[in-house]
Amino acid sequence: MENPPVLDACCGGRMMWLDKEDSRAIFADCRYAEMKVDHLPSQAGRSPKQCKPDVLHDFRNMDFPSDSFWHVVFDPPHVRGISMKSVTGFSYGSLDGETWREDIAAGFRECFRVLKPNGTLIFKWNEVDIPIKEVLALTPAKPLYGHRSGKKANTHWVSFIKQGG
Repeated sequence: MENPPVLDACCGGRMMWLDKEDSRAIFADCRYAEMKVDHLPSQAGRSPKQCKPDVLHDFRNMDFPSDSFWHVVFDPPHVRGISMKSVTGFSYGSLDGETWREDIAAGFRECFRVLKPNGTLIFKWNEVDIPIKEVLALTPAKPLYGHRSGKKANTHWVSFIKQGG
């Protein structure tokens, strides 16, 4: 059976998705977990945070054949050393402070590997800890275009196209 056309390589809680059950996508992450948050004053009455991917994997080493998807979304953790027991850490994940460059570079390589020729990669990054310039230097791929968003314009959406082959 052929894969759906879209891969979300680090889906977390699927927060960016308008349809969190969109059948056109495979949602993947390195964890399958739930965190109760209603005991926190700022989260009172809220449902538990969830990370329930379709596929458990490490974005640095994905178990998909090369050239599998037309569209890949890569929204890796963007903060170093945050506790995974915190709501922010659970929601967004945490980068290792020592290996984050190697981890993100490997993630870019894997995303491009599983992307079909002429397919698109959408990369999302928040500059709260590491500048986008440092992150984009970790891939030889040239971005097609990008956009800043958010209250402080810290979130970057960057589009790439995999050259046809």
